[in-house]
Amino acid sequence: MRPTGLRRVPASVWGGLLAVGLVASITFAVTFGPADITSGDVWASVLHHLGIGSSPLSPLRDGIVWELRMPRVITAAAVGAGLAIAGAVMQALTRNSLADPYLLGLSSGASLGAVSVLLLGVGLLLPAAAFLGALVALVLTLLIASAGGGITPSRTVLAGVAVSSLGAALTSFIIFWTATGDSYREILNWLLGSLAGADWPAVLISVGALAAVGIPIIIAGRSLDAFAFGDTAAAALGISVNRTRWLLLVGTALLTGAMVSVSGSIGFVGLVLPHAVRLVVGSRHRVLLPLSALLGAIFLIWCDTIARTLFDPRELPVGIITAVVGGPLFVLLLTRKTTRV
Repeated sequence: MRPTGLRRVPASVWGGLLAVGLVASITFAVTFGPADITSGDVWASVLHHLGIGSSPLSPLRDGIVWELRMPRVITAAAVGAGLAIAGAVMQALTRNSLADPYLLGLSSGASLGAVSVLLLGVGLLLPAAAFLGALVALVLTLLIASAGGGITPSRTVLAGVAVSSLGAALTSFIIFWTATGDSYREILNWLLGSLAGADWPAVLISVGALAAVGIPIIIAGRSLDAFAFGDTAAAALGISVNRTRWLLLVGTALLTGAMVSVSGSIGFVGLVLPHAVRLVVGSRHRVLLPLSALLGAIFLIWCDTIARTLFDPRELPVGIITAVVGGPLFVLLLTRKTTRV
């Protein structure tokens, strides 16, 4: 069948449009807020800190751009891209359209680690504790899934659900037993997802993980296409099924753990956006993964911008905004898919 509608547009055109949209989103998102900052001010500050020219901004306005807003916006872009990639990979590996980056219990494991250090009063260790908790959850999930036989998509999903439930129960117990006073608000912000504390170290973690893990996963997109037809078909195409699945699962877990460690648990990004991209460019992962990353970056930038400005000076956890936007969007995508079947 010939492509119709939006699918007639080449993937390269979509990639170019999304790349331009990402640069524009980063620029304009930094300008939003009570301080009078223009897009020209943003680039003047960036170029100044890159050693090109001098900044015309006052130290206060330059600090707002470079120390407060820019690291937050870049972190949002990296987290959105990473979660979108992880969601697309999990949907392919498990052949489950409802899979998301947290399917293997990573979110509950990260939450358990983060809540533990917050209640101990050592918030500086939060990224490391969240990342470690996600890795422990991954190992436990894979051990359960591999018990009594090889790892299969259905067994992996069920093991992830079990680990996720256990982690959520332990997190709730710890909060109920020990949290007092203002610690409840701090914990709630993290559990709902927040980029309020994003700084340049957070940029280093998120962008570093995206470069070190996300890009290799994108390059492996052709291997993911083989999994769409089942393990037997993938093996017939020359894919080492078990080795590839393990590498992609571990890589996805590392990517998700790094993102969750700096942003908390942000839902719907990895679930909805890969489906939106599939409607436009199809299911070829060498195209789907990079476009999902670009769309995820743009989506989370604007969700976070809404979260910090909608009720200024109060700030919402960004996970609330992604749920409010992502829920109806997922229903719309589901309706379109059902209509086409």
